[in-house]
Amino acid sequence: MLAVEGMPLLYLELAVGQRMRQGSIGAWRTISPYLSGVGVASVVVSFFLSMYYNVINAWAFWYLFHSFQDPLPWSVCPLNGNRTGYDEECEKASSTQYFWYRKTLNISPSIQESGAVQWEPALCLILAWLLVYLCILRGTESTGKVVYFTALLPYCVLMIYLVRGLTLHGATNGLAYMFTPKVEQLANPKAWINAATQIFFSLGLGFGSLIAFASYNEPSNDCQKHTVIVSIINSSTSIFASVVTFSIYGFKATFNYESCLNKVILLLTNSFDLEDGFLTVSNLEEVKSYLASAYPSKYSEVFPQIKNCSLESELETAVQGTGLAFIVYTEAIKNMEVSQLWSVLYFFMLLMLGIGSMLGNTAAILTPLTDSKVISSYLPKEAISGLVCLVNCAIGLVFTMEAGNYWFDIFNDYAATLSLLLIVLVETVAVCYLYGLRRFESDLKAMTGHALNWYWKAMWGGVSPLLIISLFVFYLSDYIITGTLQYQAWDASQGQLVTKDYPPYALAITGLLVASSTMCIPLGALGTFIVRHLKRGDTASVA
Repeated sequence: MLAVEGMPLLYLELAVGQRMRQGSIGAWRTISPYLSGVGVASVVVSFFLSMYYNVINAWAFWYLFHSFQDPLPWSVCPLNGNRTGYDEECEKASSTQYFWYRKTLNISPSIQESGAVQWEPALCLILAWLLVYLCILRGTESTGKVVYFTALLPYCVLMIYLVRGLTLHGATNGLAYMFTPKVEQLANPKAWINAATQIFFSLGLGFGSLIAFASYNEPSNDCQKHTVIVSIINSSTSIFASVVTFSIYGFKATFNYESCLNKVILLLTNSFDLEDGFLTVSNLEEVKSYLASAYPSKYSEVFPQIKNCSLESELETAVQGTGLAFIVYTEAIKNMEVSQLWSVLYFFMLLMLGIGSMLGNTAAILTPLTDSKVISSYLPKEAISGLVCLVNCAIGLVFTMEAGNYWFDIFNDYAATLSLLLIVLVETVAVCYLYGLRRFESDLKAMTGHALNWYWKAMWGGVSPLLIISLFVFYLSDYIITGTLQYQAWDASQGQLVTKDYPPYALAITGLLVASSTMCIPLGALGTFIVRHLKRGDTASVA
């Protein structure tokens, strides 16, 4: 996907921005007046992303502030109201899940029960937006300097975590799981869709941020070289971060697996009055078989309490997104020595990564707005930046409500993916077949002095658009086959997630999210056609 989608589309967007010297709206309007909707669609998607993405930074702030406590607040369950035992919800779940779902989100049982705004996460969100505003205050000049810090610091933290991760007990189990290929997954369309989604989001394709940043480049800048360098560094970083993640994930899985075995050993030792130290991990299965045959009635009584401990199943309970960042990692961190240090490092790194992503998102919104003579004539850049941050922050407070995490998942799953596929498809077709591939090739040669080789022509002209269409079809067919869209709701009485159907109004908002960005493209073309037709009519009547 990097070779046939990522690199070609990255080069295309950088070249368009550098050639047209404008943000996404102006750049596509220059190529064709009928394409102004493509730039608007990119801005809308970036606006949606900014609305919910900064909530992750708010959560990172929340966890960072709590990382200075000893013990870490998610390492132990709190006492119940009577102080006679642990909280029931926490006991049924785990201390890390309880801190996430109850203390951080204070999550409601379903999306229908909105609840009130949680003031602590809301204050963290305001702080996150204030930090973003300070970083973008002076435009790309200040943003560029901040990005050096937000991009390079995580590498330092990852290096520290790599050394720590590889020295953890069970790290090799996680790495073996990561690097053991499952060839049968290549026949699964979802594997390819996930790979494409990862590349799209990782490189920032279709958001308009690449076009915005490239518009500030010197016309002679070698954007082809930068495309290759950025692509290689980007994917290498993903693999590097995965090695760190899976080494820690292996430690967490091994710790849980060995804890499970120790509980079984303790249960059997006490139930059958075995000598301490007689039952070990190495002879557990053998002794279990003996006890089952020698004491069948007693073993059958104990059997329901014996957990089926499996390292493979622990490794396969993989999670992604917020679950990986705020539950799995915190569970691993709490079992490390000097856990406060590792927690502060991790959440500071997460915050830097999040702020870095937000700078790109806001640039994609602000550049077209500041390019607009109508807006910039009335408002200075600082005021436009402040207004965008204020509006995003105000809407983002929805995600700090008790049902906010459910809405976060809707935006995360549906606000960008389908829209991005359509945007980059139209971009590729527009450059190759409306603007003209030969014309664009001569523009690139005039700018950089390099001729366009066969690889870029083949990808832009046929392979990339055909692959995007096939991915688009897979997405739509997957949604149709799935039927009613469902979500994972937190059941406090069971201490676990349960699957529920989205209510009709949530489905309507989901449809509106997808339509509001994708419909910008045909509506923009239709609007341009009508305006031109009316102008022709006026000219004809005057004549």
